[in-house]
Amino acid sequence: MAGKTVKRADLCDAVYATTGVPRHEAATLVEQVLSELGEALVRGESVKLSGFGTFTVRNKAERMGRNPKTGVEVPIEPRRALTFNPSYVLKDHVNRTS
Repeated sequence: MAGKTVKRADLCDAVYATTGVPRHEAATLVEQVLSELGEALVRGESVKLSGFGTFTVRNKAERMGRNPKTGVEVPIEPRRALTFNPSYVLKDHVNRTS
């Protein structure tokens, strides 16, 4: 099941086609939205897009991991992980069989 990857240029084209604003303005708009979304996540805020889903940042504590090849235990440093929880609207849309 090979699918197409949607890129920024595709999003810009969709905004251009839908709104009719010039392509450079559509590109600027897409960049501003993605930039604001990224900055909010860097600040540790959750980003909820109604009807789409919620992006959240989780703080993961330090833990011990194991090298599967050698079996040697290795500490895994604390980090921040990005999670996405899709909305029920998006889930229903993806799972619709028509």
